Amino acid sequence: MKRVLREVCRRLKPALKFRKKGAERWPEGPHYPILAWGRSFWRVVKSCPVTKLAAWVSITIIVAASACAQDVHAIADKVDQRYDHLHTLEAQFTETYSGAGMTRTESGTLLLKKPGRMRWDYDQPRPKLFLTDGTTAWFYVPGERQARRTPVKQLDDLRSPLRYLLGKTKLAKELDGLSLAPDQKPVNPGDVVLRGIPKGMHDRVAQTLIEISPDGLIARIVIEELDGSVTEFRFLQQKENVQIADQQFHFVPPPGVEIVAGTQMLE
Repeated sequence: MKRVLREVCRRLKPALKFRKKGAERWPEGPHYPILAWGRSFWRVVKSCPVTKLAAWVSITIIVAASACAQDVHAIADKVDQRYDHLHTLEAQFTETYSGAGMTRTESGTLLLKKPGRMRWDYDQPRPKLFLTDGTTAWFYVPGERQARRTPVKQLDDLRSPLRYLLGKTKLAKELDGLSLAPDQKPVNPGDVVLRGIPKGMHDRVAQTLIEISPDGLIARIVIEELDGSVTEFRFLQQKENVQIADQQFHFVPPPGVEIVAGTQMLE
C-alpha cells in the first residue's frame, strides 16, 4: 500500500502545482489542476495494476458507505413517519435479561399512549407493574409494602429509550451514532437491524440494537450494557390506535403501601 501511495503522489504532484505568476494558461496535458485532476488520476490508475486495484477498492468503499448512510436515513425516516401517526399502541412483550451468571425471561402486555404514557403489565413469571403518566414513573409489585416513584426526567431505566415512541421526535436524535448493523441477524426474515447508543446513557450502555420491520415497526430492542449484561425486549401482536383509557396510566398505591423515591425501576 505504501508503494501505491508513493506512486500516486509522485505522478500527481505536477497536477497540484499552481501555474506560475504571469502564465497565460495552466500547463498542458494532465498537469493542469482541478479540471484535469480526475483525468490525471485515472491515467495513473490505468498505468499501474496495483494502483488500479487500490482505486477500485477505495471507490467501492466510498460508494458502499454512502449507500449505507442513505439506507439508515431512509429506514429511520420510515420509523419516524410510522410512529408520528401513532396515537396508541398495544402489544404483547417478552423481556429477557442475561447477566451476572443468570438469565431471566418475563412477559406481559405493553400499552402506549401519547403524550408520554406507557404501562408495562408483567404477568409471567410474577405480576408487577411499571407505568408512566407522562411526568411520573411508578414501579410496584403486588403484595409488597413499597411502591417506587420518580420523575420521568430523572428515570434511569432501560425502558426509558422507548419514550421515542411516545412523541414527535426523530430516531436519529434519540440514538447517537445510528447506523446499520449488518453483523446482527434479525429474528424475523426481512427485518433490518440498526445500532446506536441512547442519548444520556453512554456511561451505562455499550450499544442498543433496534430491529425494524419492512413497514417501519420496531419489533425488538436489545440493550447491551458496559458490564456485559444484555436486556432484550420483543414486541408481538402489535395493535395500533386502539382505544386505551387514560385511567390505565394512573397509579394509586394500595392502602398501607409506602411510597419511596428511586431512579432505577428495572428489576
